[in-house]
Amino acid sequence: MVRIIEAVNHAVWGVPVLVLILGIGIYLCVQTKLIQIRCFPEALKAFLQSFKRRGDTEGVSSYQALCTALAATVGTGNIAGVAGAIAIGGPGSIFWMWVCALLGMVTKFTEVTLAVSYRRINSSGEWIGGPMYMIRDRMPRISWLAVAYCIFGIVAAFGVGNATQVNAVIGGVSSVISYFGGTTNKLFDIALGIFLAVLVLSMLLGGAGRIGMIAERLIPFAALGYFLLGCFVLISRFQMIPYALSAIVTGAFSPKAVTGGMIGSAFSVLRVGASRGVFTNEAGMGTASIAHASSDVNHPVQQGMMGIMEVFLDTIVICTMTALVILCSGIDIPYGTDIGVNLTTEAFGAVLGDWVCIPLAAFLCLFAIGTVLGWGLYGIRCAQFIFGEKCSKYFVWLQAVVTVVSAFLGTGVIWMLAEIFNGLMAIPNLIVIAYLAPELKPLIMQYQLDKRYKEMVKYKKCNDREE
Repeated sequence: MVRIIEAVNHAVWGVPVLVLILGIGIYLCVQTKLIQIRCFPEALKAFLQSFKRRGDTEGVSSYQALCTALAATVGTGNIAGVAGAIAIGGPGSIFWMWVCALLGMVTKFTEVTLAVSYRRINSSGEWIGGPMYMIRDRMPRISWLAVAYCIFGIVAAFGVGNATQVNAVIGGVSSVISYFGGTTNKLFDIALGIFLAVLVLSMLLGGAGRIGMIAERLIPFAALGYFLLGCFVLISRFQMIPYALSAIVTGAFSPKAVTGGMIGSAFSVLRVGASRGVFTNEAGMGTASIAHASSDVNHPVQQGMMGIMEVFLDTIVICTMTALVILCSGIDIPYGTDIGVNLTTEAFGAVLGDWVCIPLAAFLCLFAIGTVLGWGLYGIRCAQFIFGEKCSKYFVWLQAVVTVVSAFLGTGVIWMLAEIFNGLMAIPNLIVIAYLAPELKPLIMQYQLDKRYKEMVKYKKCNDREE
C-alpha cells in the first residue's frame, strides 16, 4: 500500500505539475510586471496598516482574513515540513522553496485578487469565494472542475489540515513528556486526540467570524515566539550562517557535494523543495483565497497585497528560520529519512538545551490548531459549494472524528497523502487563474488610480486646513 502511495505521489509531483506551477508563476510575473517585487513596499505598508486597524470593521477584517489564511499555511509544514525537505532533498531543497515562494507571491496575489473580485454573499450575510466560484462563473463548460476542486479540498481538509497537524501535536507533546522522564502510549494519544477534537469542534462551529478572531490572536503570538527562539539559535551560531547559505545554494544544483552522495539528482531536490514549498505556503492551490474572499475590503487588489505578505511571512521568514537553525546547529542530518519535527527539535536542543522542546511543542500545538481551523473553513466552504450551506455542521462533526483517528496514525503515509491532494488541488486552480490572468491589469490600474485620487483628496484637504 505504501509503495502505491509513493508511486502516486511521484506521479502527481512529477514533471508536468512542476512545470505547470513554475510556468504559470512565471507567466503571472509577466502579466503583473513582477508585482510581488515592484509593489512589495506597498504590500508591507498595507499589512502594517491592516494590523493597526484590526477590529475596526463589523465583518471579517482584512487582517483577520490574512491571519485565517496564515493559520492554515503557518503550520507544522514550517517546522516538520522544512526538516523533512532537508532530510529527503538536502539543503538545496530550501533554495527551490525560495524560488517557489518568489513565484508563489505573485500566484497568491492573483488568487486572492480574483477571488475577491468574483465573491458573493451567502444566506448568513458572509462573503464567500474561491476557485470553485471562478470556475463556475467564467468557465461553465468545464464546471466539473469546480466540483473536482471541492472534492479534493474536502479530502485535503481531513489530511493536510487535520491528520498531519494532529499527528505532529502528538509527537510534540510526547517529546515534552519524555523530557520529564515519562512515556506515552496509544491510550494517551487517543485521549489527547479527543481533547483536540472538542477544542476544534467548539471553534469551527462559530463560523468564519470566530475563526478570524481566534486566528488574529493565535498566529501572531505563535509566529513571533517561534521566530525569536530561532533568533537566539542563530545569534549563538552566527559564524555558521555563511556555511548554511552556501550549502543551500550549492545543494540546489549539486546535492552530492553537500550530502556526500546520500541525495541523488538535482531534479529530486527540486521536486522535494517545490512540493514542500507548496505544502507550506499553499500558493497555487487557491485555498487561501477562500479565507481572503471573506474580508471586508473595498478593492480586490487591496486584499491581493495581503496575499503577497502571506507567502513572504510563511516561507521567506519562518521556513528560512527553521532551515537555518537546522543547518547551523551542527547536528548530523540523516539524509534519505523523513524524520519530521524530531530533526527540528534536535537542532534547537543542540544549541539551547533539551528544555527547548517545551516551548517548541507549545508553538507546534498553536500552529497545528490554527491550521486545523483555517483548513476547517476551507473544507466547510468546499462542502457548501457541493452540498449546500446546511451541511456545515455535519462536516465539522466529521472533522472532529478525524481528529481522534489521526492521533494514532503514522507520519510518513500522512505526509505523502497530503502532498498528493495538494498537487491535485493545484491543477484546477492554476487553470482558472491562468485563464483569468488578463483581468489583473485593469484591476491593478483601477486600484492605483483610486489610490492616487484618495491621496490627492487628502492632500487638498490638508492644504485647505492650512489656508
